[in-house]
Amino acid sequence: MAYFLQQIANALPIASLYAALAFGYAIAFAVTRRADITYGAIFAFSGHVYLLFAYIGWDRLWLVLPASLALGAAVGLMGGVGAGVAIGRFVMRPLSAVSPNAMIVASLGLVMVLMEGARLASDTRELWLPPLLDGRIVFWQGGGFSVALTMLQLINAALMLVMVVIGHIALRHSRFGRCWRAVSDDALAAELSGVSSARIFVSAYALAALYASVCGILATSYYGTMDFGAGLLFGLKVVLIAAAGGHSSPIRSAAGAALVGIAETLWSGYGPIFWRDLAVISGLVLLLVLSRRERVTI
Repeated sequence: MAYFLQQIANALPIASLYAALAFGYAIAFAVTRRADITYGAIFAFSGHVYLLFAYIGWDRLWLVLPASLALGAAVGLMGGVGAGVAIGRFVMRPLSAVSPNAMIVASLGLVMVLMEGARLASDTRELWLPPLLDGRIVFWQGGGFSVALTMLQLINAALMLVMVVIGHIALRHSRFGRCWRAVSDDALAAELSGVSSARIFVSAYALAALYASVCGILATSYYGTMDFGAGLLFGLKVVLIAAAGGHSSPIRSAAGAALVGIAETLWSGYGPIFWRDLAVISGLVLLLVLSRRERVTI
């Protein structure tokens, strides 16, 4: 029982990460209506920028560690959101009006640009952060076994869940949320009602990039680094994970993604880890095939 409880505890950080990523992805998907692996690239890009500028602050500017991390986080956030705004305005929005299916091809090219840009900026060096907030918080102990998480795991999980809750409330009750729902339902009808579909499109893409960037910074702080190939891997994975709850509703997409995170962790604890990704991705592909028609219930 203690081992099972520890696996459930281990699932909390990854489930929160998947939920926040899926929530942000669903915001962009509502206006693009096309699979977009660029989202995962923005996630990884912000983590790379965070690492690079934290290293610059520590090694060249001689800042103390908290100041170096704050510098890296600020620049990583600006870089990720800035990339999202530029991509949404100058690439995805024009393509959505001319050839929506071309957005899928463009997203692959953008992944390569962001990944290679991060690699060249880092001079192909894998930078690492020191362990952060690694003190263990014990929830239960008995029979020589303790159920615990680190302080950073709990902080990351709490921040990501708060992001999902705040985002859901904002989309439900704010003017932007109403306009976003109108554009996602029918962009032309929204235009006729006085809503600028172009502005909402770019704003939704920027908001999704904000979620991806914050998650990239938090995930990099937890794992200590960000792999150069993570952009493509997470891009493909988020597209599939977000489908677990249905792309048409961000909160449902987040809930489905959290369940995927729990299932993935339990597989790691009880099954052969070598087959984990194959089993999870195969299950998600099957789910996509069985529920290929989107139900718009925002």
